[in-house]
Amino acid sequence: MLSNIIWGLIMVVVGAVIVIKGNTIYDWFGSIDWADKYLGAGGSRLMYKFIGLLMCFIGFMVATGLWGPFIQATLVSWLHLEPAK
Repeated sequence: MLSNIIWGLIMVVVGAVIVIKGNTIYDWFGSIDWADKYLGAGGSRLMYKFIGLLMCFIGFMVATGLWGPFIQATLVSWLHLEPAK
């Protein structure tokens, strides 16, 4: 339980850094052609910020213990898998 909280908070911090320092991340890794094509001008920067927000969201779910139930609920409904017992 404590390890989930620690890993979740690490993910939240890394995600927040990606959102806050999006331009620096863009300078390091460059543009994402797909994002620029479909999201318009500045799409790469927007995509990096979206990745950071997604990482924060997943980190909060890991820290609160909701990641497993979320994955199970979505995969069971989307892929029509048998629920784990």
